Amino acid sequence: MTPSKSKKQRVRGEFYMRRNFIKIGGKTVLLGHLLAAWWTTLPADMNLPRTVALALLAAVGVSAVAAGPGISGRPQLSITIRDGNFTDIEGLDPTITWENSAVLDNDVAIQYGIDLSARTTNLASLPRRIWGRASRVFSDRFAVSTRLEMDVQSMDRMDFEVDGEDEDLDLQLRMIGSAPTGVKGWQGARVAFVEGTKGFDNDGNRVTVNPRYNVNYNHADVVVTYDADDTLIKVTASKDDQVVTISQKLNDENIISPTIGRDGSLSLAWDRKLGEDNSVRTTLNPNRSVDVEWRDADWTANVNFPMDESDVRGATVHIKRDIKF
Repeated sequence: MTPSKSKKQRVRGEFYMRRNFIKIGGKTVLLGHLLAAWWTTLPADMNLPRTVALALLAAVGVSAVAAGPGISGRPQLSITIRDGNFTDIEGLDPTITWENSAVLDNDVAIQYGIDLSARTTNLASLPRRIWGRASRVFSDRFAVSTRLEMDVQSMDRMDFEVDGEDEDLDLQLRMIGSAPTGVKGWQGARVAFVEGTKGFDNDGNRVTVNPRYNVNYNHADVVVTYDADDTLIKVTASKDDQVVTISQKLNDENIISPTIGRDGSLSLAWDRKLGEDNSVRTTLNPNRSVDVEWRDADWTANVNFPMDESDVRGATVHIKRDIKF
């Protein structure tokens, strides 16, 4: 029901450089200097995390030289209002997001970034997350991408994600896991989730088969979709449960999606497009709840109405907005 992007669009994306400066307290600060100050606050026995931090500092310095004049931008300041709490500053969660990207001479596309808390004055707790991704397309057919991510406030592990794609075979593979940072090399690395997606064309319609396995919960299932223009059928099946969702596009503004479970449970979702970047999704779960999600550009509002037979009471409202500068 929605057109898919080409392989190069998904893997390579649009790469650009950004200026490595941010403003704090009215003063312009080189991000590398800020990270260097944070790095010195780390305990001396945290060998690997300090190495990771040093590598990030080097990357920031290299990108500052590579960007050059005229190829620049600014980090983004994102402020999120959490759970509709407007009573004080605790309801705000301001975050500075900085990222950079480039394509190297060997056609390897790299991206990396860091999330900084804009509310704390403690340098040690300023960075929240650092990440990096490397991608490459081979022979205009095969695509491989690897992403590493670390929670700076909990440096005992490194999360990883590996994606692969064969465009000619219409096949995608994905693996997610983590590795302890205190172990040399990748010893102790653990895979948490694996999946594969195989696509087929059937008389102009689209069929996909997506087997998945969650290692942590020892749970396997398969998702099969059949996309025929205005109708999308999705079947999710495991050993213990089967769920079928049929989405029917009524017109350009409305989509109805009933879902039926093996146990006889039924839900009905209604997606209504109100305009550009403005939509409402209403989901009815009989005798359980009515859920409404309203997205309007940067605003997201979620309303949950618990149901007791035919009575709807005790609504819970969550409102969030991202403000980017």
